[in-house]
Amino acid sequence: MVSVGAWYLLHRRHRDFALASVKTGLGLAGVAAILSLVTGDGSARSVVRNQPAKFAAFEGLWQTTPQAPLQPLRLGGRDARPDARACWDAGFAGGSFVSTLLIGVAMGNIAWGVPLDARGEFAGSFLGLLNPYALLMGATTVALFAMHGAIYLVLKTEGELQARVRRWVNPLIIAFILCYVILTLATLLYVPHITEAFRREPWFFAVAVAVVLAIANIPREVSHRREFFAFVSSCGAMAGLMAIFGLGMYPNLVFCHTEPAHSLTAFNAASSEKALGIMLTIALLGIPVVLAYSASIYWIFRGKVKLDRMSY
Repeated sequence: MVSVGAWYLLHRRHRDFALASVKTGLGLAGVAAILSLVTGDGSARSVVRNQPAKFAAFEGLWQTTPQAPLQPLRLGGRDARPDARACWDAGFAGGSFVSTLLIGVAMGNIAWGVPLDARGEFAGSFLGLLNPYALLMGATTVALFAMHGAIYLVLKTEGELQARVRRWVNPLIIAFILCYVILTLATLLYVPHITEAFRREPWFFAVAVAVVLAIANIPREVSHRREFFAFVSSCGAMAGLMAIFGLGMYPNLVFCHTEPAHSLTAFNAASSEKALGIMLTIALLGIPVVLAYSASIYWIFRGKVKLDRMSY
C-alpha cells in the first residue's frame, strides 16, 4: 500500500489517494510492529519450551540463568500474569478482527464497483472505498468468520471452556443471519450486475438455494449438539457464498460502476496464453500439495485440545 502510494506521489498522480494510502499503510505497519512484539515473544517462548536445542543455536546465554530476561520489552506468554495474558488475547483478537473486516470491505468494493479511468487505473479516493455496501460486506464477513470459529472451538474444546464457547454460538449465528439477509437485500436493490448473472443463467439459482439450506442447517445441528455437522454446514455455506460471488461477478474482475466499459474482465486483463499455461501448470501441481498439507495438519491435530502445563 505504501509503495503504491509512493509510486503515485513520485509520478505526481492521484495525490490525495496516494497520501491516504501512505498514511494508512504506515499506520497499519505501526500496529503490526506493536503486535509483532506479542507474537514474536510468544514464538520464542514456544521454542524455548518445546525445542530448546534450536533455541540454543541463537541464544548462547540461555544456560546462564533460568528464565533470563532475553527481551528488552517482555510482554509475557500464556503463563504470564493476567494483564499480560489479556494483552496477548487482545492483540490476536484485534488483529483477526481488523484483517477479517478488511477482507470483507475489499470484497464489497469489488462487488459494488470502483471508479476506473479509460486505462483501467483507479480514479477514486480512499474514503470512497469505505462506502456503506463495502462496510456491510465487512460486517457480514466478521460475523461469518466468528460464527465459523466458535463452532470449531466447540469441536476442539471440552469442559468449562467448551460451555463458555458454546454460549457464543447462537448469538453469532443470529448476527450472521441478520447481516446476510440485509446484505442480500442490498445486493438485490443496489448491485444489479450481480443479480443479472442469475437472470441470465437460471441454474445459478440452485447454488443460492444450496447456500440457504446450508445456513438453515447450522442452528438445527447446533441445537442437537451435533457441532461437527454444524461445522460442515458452515464450511458448505462459506464455499457456496464464494461461488455466488464468483458467478455473479464473472467475467468482471474489477467492476467500474461509473463506466462499465472501463471494467477489468477475465478477458481484457488476461496475460498471454503462454503465461496463463505456466500458471495453470503451477496451480495444478501446487494445489494438491496445499490440500494434502492442510488435510495432514487437521489429521495430526484431530480431537480435543488438552489444556495442561505444556499448553501455550
